[in-house]
Amino acid sequence: MNDEELDELRSSLTPYESSGGVTTYQNTVSIACPACEKPFDDLVVCENDYNSLELSMLLDLCVTQHDGDVLLFTHKQEE
Repeated sequence: MNDEELDELRSSLTPYESSGGVTTYQNTVSIACPACEKPFDDLVVCENDYNSLELSMLLDLCVTQHDGDVLLFTHKQEE
């Protein structure tokens, strides 16, 4: 993912939370995931070398990186 693609993606998402080197954006407009092409729920950007994520639900994840940051695209599992 290049700078222009990431900037365009972030501008279409709703900022949700930023703490401890992790920033989360909500996908409120059903943008397709660049990895699997299905709409994703959240974009989680991990900016530090090590991050810990506490998950409260089962998620499928698609992953890529940009300039050393890990980008996680979450997909909530249907019950």
